[in-house]
Amino acid sequence: MTDAPVPGLPPLLDAVLSVGTDLELPTTLQHIVDAAAELTGARCAAVSTTDPGLDGVAEIRTAGLPGRPGAAGTLEVPIQVGDEVFGRLYLAEKRGGGPFTAEDEQLLHALAAQAGIAIGNARLYETARLRERWIEGAAAVTTALLTGEAAADALMTVADRARALADAAAGVILQPTAGGGMEIVTASTLDDPGDMVGTTIEAGSPVLVQLLGGEPVFIDDSATDPRMTTHVRHRFGPSMMLPLQAGGRLIGTLALPRRRGDRPYTPEERLLATQFASQAALALVLADARHGRERLAVYEDRDRIARDLHDLVVQRLFATGMMLQAARRRSDLTDVDETLGRAVDELESTIQEVRTAIFALQQPPADAPTTFRGRVLRETAGMAAVLGFRPSARFTGAVESRIPDQVARHLLTALRRALAAASRRPAVSRIEITVDATATLPDGRDGVRLTVHDDGTTEDGGSGTSGTTMTWQSPL
Repeated sequence: MTDAPVPGLPPLLDAVLSVGTDLELPTTLQHIVDAAAELTGARCAAVSTTDPGLDGVAEIRTAGLPGRPGAAGTLEVPIQVGDEVFGRLYLAEKRGGGPFTAEDEQLLHALAAQAGIAIGNARLYETARLRERWIEGAAAVTTALLTGEAAADALMTVADRARALADAAAGVILQPTAGGGMEIVTASTLDDPGDMVGTTIEAGSPVLVQLLGGEPVFIDDSATDPRMTTHVRHRFGPSMMLPLQAGGRLIGTLALPRRRGDRPYTPEERLLATQFASQAALALVLADARHGRERLAVYEDRDRIARDLHDLVVQRLFATGMMLQAARRRSDLTDVDETLGRAVDELESTIQEVRTAIFALQQPPADAPTTFRGRVLRETAGMAAVLGFRPSARFTGAVESRIPDQVARHLLTALRRALAAASRRPAVSRIEITVDATATLPDGRDGVRLTVHDDGTTEDGGSGTSGTTMTWQSPL
């Protein structure tokens, strides 16, 4: 005696196979929904999640489903992933107008069990990809910091890379103030950061107590959280504030706010961002130590060069000048006398220039000021970690004195957007930035012109030899 065939088994096998054919979570959920509708003859099917923020997915539906199925004439089963209820699978509108049967419910339970396995696999895959991106990002930042960037450029590199990895609206670095608070010193955004830089969290803030204690702070909505007291909080929603701490030393805080209404950070994202902040802090400390050693070596070289110039070059030039003067006094030929006179004058001028160079070498080099030129160079340094190379920058005219602060802010915003667009073009290996403060606008007014040219492949699939050029200009 043979067992009777189980009704619906071949379609169930097809459905089980179809839900496990992809490792992308949204695609996996769509396969589940489509298989459930096909398996039971339902016109409408949907999967809703119990925690939309956990996976960034709220609901997946069949095409044409106007909304979540109502209670009447529907069938629903839970989807279990391990010990957790991931969500529920809904069916509505049985073809032919009849009710869903007990067999439909059995098939749906079997499909839901397989769906739980497929969703678990998709989560593992997405987690692995997410970890890989953060690890690569941390390695890129470490490499950039340890290959010779100034302190301000290093902070921008950390902020910019973290913003991109976290899909955040901004990457912000805060550092402790003398009064016990924390101040935003660097802000990386695709939009104009406005008045973010210089914003201070006052001493005694509950958030500050945690940060100064080396604890990360996770915020669901920056605009409504009573712990947030800055005037820029209303711009943002979910946020992470991560201490940059290495060897017991608190360098500052990395803040990664998302826009209002964006999905909250998942536990995995919080963990990876915290690990990134720890590695970035260590890289900053190592880079600072390396810069200190390099500065010491530079000082020693400058002292040596100054001594050599004085002991060897200046003394020999001076002796040569004395010999020429003596020869000039003994000479009776007018043309020789004139030639010797010019030679003596040139030697005296050279001696003065060398002495000026010696004096300059003996002075300690000052830290670069936060000038407009420095801010442009900081933007190029921030993109270096993303591009793998540093864009070149050229300035024409007195950019520091001719460009007002408001125009400078708009120019930097345009530069930031142009660099972001260039970084997304294929085969980009060179980006050239030109800031011309002597430009004349089409209407004849004095202005400033920003030009960003890259050699990437054009949108029409061309060879990319001519590249793409972006031009922005403003009156002064």
